[in-house]
Parts: sequence; C-alpha cells; structure tokens
Amino acid sequence: MQNILSFFWEHKDMIFIIVLSIFLGFEVISNVPSVLHTPLMSGANAISGVIVIGGIILVGHADTTLEWVLGILAVFLATLNVAGGFVVTDRMLEMFKKKKKK
Repeated sequence: MQNILSFFWEHKDMIFIIVLSIFLGFEVISNVPSVLHTPLMSGANAISGVIVIGGIILVGHADTTLEWVLGILAVFLATLNVAGGFVVTDRMLEMFKKKKKK
C-alpha cells in the first residue's frame, strides 16, 4: 500500500493533468454539434492512421518482446479505430443523403 501511495505522490502532477484532460475532453465532445461530428471523425481517423504508422515503425525496430507486443497492440487497436471511424462516418453521411421516393 505504501508503494502505491508513494507512486501517486511522486506523480501527482501527471495524474492531475490526465484527470483534468479526461474531464475537459468529455466536456468538449459532449458539446459538439451533430453537424461537426463527421469532420471530427475524419480528423480522428487521420490521427489513428499516424498511430498505425508509428506502431509499424515500433514493431520494425523492436529490441525486446515488450516493445514488439506494444507495437502490435498499437497497430491492431489503431486499425480497429480507423475501420470503425470509417463505418461511423459513412453512416453519418448516409443521413444527409436525400431519400428516394417510390
């Protein structure tokens, strides 16, 4: 228990920044109008694409098993995020198309 408390005490500044960024991110995302969700999804897909490239580079330069596993995990999760982002963006763009009358 003492080790956990000393860890939190030593890293209290970083923990505060992480907690603050979680609250700030939740507040910003919850107040985004629905018109802006599609461009924001495209931006998130671009960021995830950069993470895929970084993960591939990490796997290529991995010296330890931990580095290799983290690189594979980064590539896998970022690829899932990119694919899911494209699916959600496509569904949102379908909402803006006019319906065909029969």
